[in-house]
Amino acid sequence: MPSRRPQVLFVCVHNAGRSQMAAALLDRYAGGRIEVGSAGSEPAGEIHPGVVEAMTEIGIDLSKEFPKPLEDGVVRGADVVVTMGCGDACPVYPGARYLDWELPDPAGKSVEEIRHIRDEIDRRVRILVDELVPTPA
Repeated sequence: MPSRRPQVLFVCVHNAGRSQMAAALLDRYAGGRIEVGSAGSEPAGEIHPGVVEAMTEIGIDLSKEFPKPLEDGVVRGADVVVTMGCGDACPVYPGARYLDWELPDPAGKSVEEIRHIRDEIDRRVRILVDELVPTPA
């Protein structure tokens, strides 16, 4: 009987930058082996245009994505919850692994600055994928 895919939820305040980039990168690297979601404690109206541009540069299209609200059920279903600056607005439930990635908010930043944030998220996401679904030797 196959085991259930791990579920990862990325959470930031506006779900318009960091968590969107992380979810898209994890989805790319996991290749369907991990269920991925993202949400915001106070979702914005749209994803930051600079984030869309920085992700397009590496072949990921976020133009059809949108900020989603943080819902208890989604958090309860996650095996790993990665918070990125949402502070006390992120609920904590027993049974999930919580990681807090302190990263700058891309709001108001140039595309050059956003690239650095994207690249740091990329590095951390690759490590997380390897921990959750290691490649057989």
